[in-house]
Amino acid sequence: MWSAFIAAAAATWVAGVYLARATDALDVRWQLGETLGGMLLLAIAGTLPELAITLTAAASGHLDLAAGNLLGGIAVQTAVLAICDAFAVEDRPLSYLVGSLLPVLEALLVVALVSLAALGTLLPTSTHAFGVSPASAAIVVTWGAGMAVLAHVRRSPKWRAVMPGSSPGRPHRRIPHPARQHPYSRMATWKVLLIFAAGSAVTLAAGSTLVASGTTLSSRLGLTGVVFGATVLALATSLPEISTGVESVRLGDNQLAMADVFGGNAFQLTLFAAADLVAGAPLLPHAGAANSWLACLGIAVTAIYAAAVIIRPQRTWLRLGADSLLVLATLIVGVAGLALVAH
Repeated sequence: MWSAFIAAAAATWVAGVYLARATDALDVRWQLGETLGGMLLLAIAGTLPELAITLTAAASGHLDLAAGNLLGGIAVQTAVLAICDAFAVEDRPLSYLVGSLLPVLEALLVVALVSLAALGTLLPTSTHAFGVSPASAAIVVTWGAGMAVLAHVRRSPKWRAVMPGSSPGRPHRRIPHPARQHPYSRMATWKVLLIFAAGSAVTLAAGSTLVASGTTLSSRLGLTGVVFGATVLALATSLPEISTGVESVRLGDNQLAMADVFGGNAFQLTLFAAADLVAGAPLLPHAGAANSWLACLGIAVTAIYAAAVIIRPQRTWLRLGADSLLVLATLIVGVAGLALVAH
């Protein structure tokens, strides 16, 4: 069973890398930019592994596994920034190099959405409309409003931040890199669409395998669905973010690496509404204290990086800034505490 889980995780990683490249190419060719279509395409492509796992788990009745993967994924995927920190080109923490306050606003959106999810865990299971929790619906509305605000701030900021020594790089992938071509720049559009479709199909199939094998493995290991989903499964679905994030910082696109993580986390929480519809019941109340714990853990690690962008620590230890070390320590303690809360 472990072999099936590892193979599916590897397939998710490879497919996720190709999906990200195909999405970048389509974004440039179709000039999607900040339009709703562009935001949705980029967000869905980045969270397709979570979408596949969540809907598969919801359809099969494993509501705790689906909820644990979504909420636990926030903390685990935020910790991806610690890996990116280690690969930063300059001997400075990633939060020092970012050189923009936009990631702080993106982090605040994640905190707002996770807070809504935490509130949803306190609602009784009978509180829903057509199976959708009011909290899940509020998350979708808040995400849409937040993305509109972010687009407005990018177009016409009312402030100017001066951060000496920063190296933000490109603010978006659609901007050509001075030393590297855009992915698939010489490939026909229909071939790029074919790569996108193939990557999506592989991701969906791998997601189903991850749920099936993960359910069996969690039983064998004596873990609840929410603990397994928040740890092993969340780590497996974070592999594409690790690959694209490391690639970004190696190219010097430090702001882009942080924005990708926070943007993916924000959209990931909107999947609760889709999972509610598939399951015919609200997911958030089904793991109670465990999901609340995961929500608070996600808020904690997000807040650490948001604060670090403003504080801008300069020293590194083992190529990691103090913020990344604190995030990793918080994640370890949080997962240990989750095991106690879940039981």
